Amino acid sequence: MKDSTFITRVVLKNYKSIAACDVRLHPLTFLVGRNGAGKSNFLDGLRFVADALNASLDHALRDRGGIKEVRRRSGGHPNHFSIRLDFALPDGGTGHYAFRIGTRSPGGYEVQTEECKIQNEILSPEVHFRVDKGTVTDKSVDVAPAAARDRLYLVNASGLPEFRPVYEAFSRMGFYNLNPDKIRNPQAPDPGDVLMRDGSNLTSVLTQLSPAAKQHIEEYLAIVVPGVHRVKVKEFGSMETLEFRQDIAGAKHPWRFPANNMSDGTLRVLGTLIALFQGGNEGKKRMSLVGIEEPELALHPAAADVLLDGLRDSAHKTQVIITSHSPDLLDNKDLDVESILAVEAHDGNTTIAPIDNASRNVVRKKLYTTGELLRRDQLEPDQASVISIEEAKQLRIFDPKSGKSSQKKTDGEHR
Repeated sequence: MKDSTFITRVVLKNYKSIAACDVRLHPLTFLVGRNGAGKSNFLDGLRFVADALNASLDHALRDRGGIKEVRRRSGGHPNHFSIRLDFALPDGGTGHYAFRIGTRSPGGYEVQTEECKIQNEILSPEVHFRVDKGTVTDKSVDVAPAAARDRLYLVNASGLPEFRPVYEAFSRMGFYNLNPDKIRNPQAPDPGDVLMRDGSNLTSVLTQLSPAAKQHIEEYLAIVVPGVHRVKVKEFGSMETLEFRQDIAGAKHPWRFPANNMSDGTLRVLGTLIALFQGGNEGKKRMSLVGIEEPELALHPAAADVLLDGLRDSAHKTQVIITSHSPDLLDNKDLDVESILAVEAHDGNTTIAPIDNASRNVVRKKLYTTGELLRRDQLEPDQASVISIEEAKQLRIFDPKSGKSSQKKTDGEHR
């Protein structure tokens, strides 16, 4: 598989149910675990970054109920949460982006520390910035914009050509929990080319797809839903709706069906395929990462292999993260076992790590598929890779070599 990996490593600390995790991602990554284990919380940590950059930090927090609902609740009463994302850019640049958000009385918040570093040996020397509580304490550029304690500095730094690619890549991440009713109902035209989280602007995004992408989607849809030949957007007064063409026994030509006659499974598959193959049309940049929650819902088990083919296909160009607890989706013997992250919850704390060595060896030898191990309840995180509560206190989010005051600030993150 071509390496489309944008985010290579994710470090979360005190984010919702996750005390700490430090995991590597692949072009296609599966988060596998029971309901309520914390798979969605991991994906939400990435979505938080996109929301804070596309809208505002205040919006991202308010949308989740405020900072008290985002930072982990525990006996230790952590007063902050931290996110670090290591990345690889299409131009060859690599680096990391990290921030720590802390509480302020009464009920407020502040960006305690924010850091970005980019290395590109071919095009330019290292560029970086570091901000501590609204003050730029380290930078590689001669002139830098002002900082504020209640905003992410990367938004301001995006006006500088050195940091623009990082901002754009994190801004073009899409995360989806598709709602068939939102897809089924008439939708208002939307000029945006990025699919909304619930699929409520699917008709507009479908209209903007390139002919090749649309044909690709229809080919997959026809395999998952036999007889469906085509899907198109129809005007419905001032709104838009979907129309499907499907073969009917005894009919000379395919019949036309509106979206409200189609099953939840059909609409979810269509939404999933559009999420995967959106973007990249007429000079527009592709999505850097797409995360989808449980795409197998309402899907016949026999169609799981087709869905997996679609996920693999799209992962050649866009990094894909999937949450799932479906053995059928993971039953393929050629599935890369390294792409699986096992998610468990104990006493309200989520642990995320690659699956244990014994399970990896069994899958590599093709004695069992990952799906078969999941059915046997034998997919567990590798305990050697799980970060304990004590280890979490020492987990570094920021580069200790960045900034004159970095060591002091890094020590502060241990609290």
